[in-house]
Amino acid sequence: MSDHKLDDKNRDFIPFDPSIISEIMDALDSSEKQKVIAITKDLSAADIADIINLLPRSEIKSFIEFIENDFNPEILSELEEHIREEVINFLGPTHVAEFLQKLETDDAVHVIEDLDENDKNIILNKIPDIERKDLELSLNYPEDSAGRLMSVDFVSLTPNMNVGEAIDSFRISDDLPIEFYEIYLVNDTSKPIAAISLSNIIRSSRDKSLKDLESHELIMISADMDRELVAYQFERFDLVSAPVVDDKGSLIGVITADDIVEVFKDEAGEDIKLLGGVGDEDITDSVIETSSNRFSWLFVNLITAVIASIVIGFFGRTIEEIVALAILMPIVASMGGNAGTQTLTITVRSLSTRDLIPLNYKRIINREILVSLLNGLLFAIIIGVLSAMWFSNFGLGLVLAIAMVINMVTAGFAGIIIPLILNKLGIDPALASSVFVTTVTDVVGFMVFLGLAALYLV
Repeated sequence: MSDHKLDDKNRDFIPFDPSIISEIMDALDSSEKQKVIAITKDLSAADIADIINLLPRSEIKSFIEFIENDFNPEILSELEEHIREEVINFLGPTHVAEFLQKLETDDAVHVIEDLDENDKNIILNKIPDIERKDLELSLNYPEDSAGRLMSVDFVSLTPNMNVGEAIDSFRISDDLPIEFYEIYLVNDTSKPIAAISLSNIIRSSRDKSLKDLESHELIMISADMDRELVAYQFERFDLVSAPVVDDKGSLIGVITADDIVEVFKDEAGEDIKLLGGVGDEDITDSVIETSSNRFSWLFVNLITAVIASIVIGFFGRTIEEIVALAILMPIVASMGGNAGTQTLTITVRSLSTRDLIPLNYKRIINREILVSLLNGLLFAIIIGVLSAMWFSNFGLGLVLAIAMVINMVTAGFAGIIIPLILNKLGIDPALASSVFVTTVTDVVGFMVFLGLAALYLV
């Protein structure tokens, strides 16, 4: 949105030391404004954002007030979502509107996209028409789409220009993006027809026509495309940037590699949280928020644990007669659970990177079953021999070994088939797979082990 550089881009940054948080807190407690400014003056926007994220919430307002005159707008785009909302409230809509105009469009959108509509409109109404329309263009697209991810700050030229004319136009323009990597050649209807790297233009003679320059393969991104698919396109084609087009094929924005790094970071973190059943929880959330978010998932786990206990209850008399079964049961269940989690992790990751597709489902499923079978046989031998020696009961060792093989194979199959089914149903496999896989391995493990013991040992 703005073509001037932010002041601290030219500073010599010093590494961020988390220990300065305590220094800042001491300075805030004693109202030493100049000390806070001295500590933070050489830090980058990302470092300042880290400080704000780590400060107790009661100290954030004072910290913002102390550094307000030197507040870098880029700090806002680096803050955690909940903290950002608080900081925006502290700064007020007028200041925030001024800061947004100094950010790239995609960063500005990131700052305000999660605000409620009323607050968002108040801020937007304080921004000049041209800049506001750029922001509204991105905000009109779905949250996880390329349209939200793109910047409208790009460079497009007509193919009938030569290199000299292009370079001269750059020099006199007061509306160039802060950073750009490619020039897009567009036709009369603003549809991109070629992508030329800036380095290619600089190396070429002034009289050479732009349309005659070597261009990259033009990979266009639809504004409605999901951002995970956008990241996949960048990885697949080794893109540095890519043009974003609307439903008519007209160029409306650009996505660059630094945006994709954020996508990979966010998606990886999201999948890890979902696998752990903590949703979009953040360390800055309050105790009540955190507890309520975790409760529902823990409640589901409680239900599955009760199901496993019911299965054990069917064999209560068998356990009473052979106490060793109670000692050995956790081995079968835990080994199955761990094996299932390993397969599940690889499956969810492969689905997200699109390495696992219907074309290779059968081969990968067979591979996981064979891996589980091999590991099951190896561990069956180890634990079967040890348990037979431990309790001086060859039959017990044999039952445990058979149960181990069956449960490990079941774990491998469940670890891949459950995510595939959930994915087919349109449910995020990272969200719900783990609890189902654990339940399957527990129930099958207990049922097979105790069932075989009831048939052959009692």
